[in-house]
Amino acid sequence: MESCSLCPRRCGVNRLKGETGVCKAGLLPMVSSFHAHFGEEPPISGHKGSGAIFFTHCSLRCVFCQNYPISQLGKGREAPVGTLAGMMLKLQAAGCHNINFVTPTHYMPDILEAVYIAKEKGLSVPLVYNCGGYESVDALKVLDGVIDIYMPDMKYSDNAAARKYSSAPDYFEMSKIAIKEMYRQVGDLKIIKGIAEKGLLIRHLLLPNNLAGSEAIFDFIINELSVGTYVNIMAQYYPCHLAFDFPEISRRVTRREYINTIDMAKDKGLLRGFRQVLATIDRVRVPEWTDDLKGVR
Repeated sequence: MESCSLCPRRCGVNRLKGETGVCKAGLLPMVSSFHAHFGEEPPISGHKGSGAIFFTHCSLRCVFCQNYPISQLGKGREAPVGTLAGMMLKLQAAGCHNINFVTPTHYMPDILEAVYIAKEKGLSVPLVYNCGGYESVDALKVLDGVIDIYMPDMKYSDNAAARKYSSAPDYFEMSKIAIKEMYRQVGDLKIIKGIAEKGLLIRHLLLPNNLAGSEAIFDFIINELSVGTYVNIMAQYYPCHLAFDFPEISRRVTRREYINTIDMAKDKGLLRGFRQVLATIDRVRVPEWTDDLKGVR
């Protein structure tokens, strides 16, 4: 953090002296909330919830971010490592199936220290790294053997779109390298009695007009990871924050766009993962999931 290189931007700012880079994160972690979260995929939330800790700030600058008051405006409170460790232990005591670090990239060193403290005090549930997919491989290698479940986004296969909507012109290259490292560490998702224990789960959010470039993302997963990779194909995009400044993303994804994408994934051989129940696509609410990619009509 003295010359910050925790994400591919490698801003080089000295966060130990209060300098901030693109993500705007300072020295101490900031958390907006922590609680049992039931809106994740079924094997992550289970029946007792995922122990989610929502960190503020983000290395991506998505113009359509649904959580922009947290990710870009930094709404939250400082949480020193001892406080973070206490949050993890409280969530485990509440019965949560895992500890889910949401947008953790820029606070990774603090999270590692907090995990060490919590492990010394009895933390034993799986750890989930829930990130935007724009990660540094060097940083991920530090997490080898610590993180049990990686849950990255794959947002774009078109770097022009990544530049325009997330200010990340090298997103696809960086996300591919990072996700291959995640897969090397944990492999395919392992689900025991309905609860995820270890492995990789990729999230892919559809954008209107196929701007996310789904086909190239599916090809990467099949050719460079595994046809057994769990993929959550999500349709809950809706325009917010600055999205209305861009007419091409100023509407929701249509049912037809979603069905076509599911069919594409199925035709390519991706059958493990999650899809949204079609009845939820036409209205903004917490999505319901089904645990396969087959049979969508």
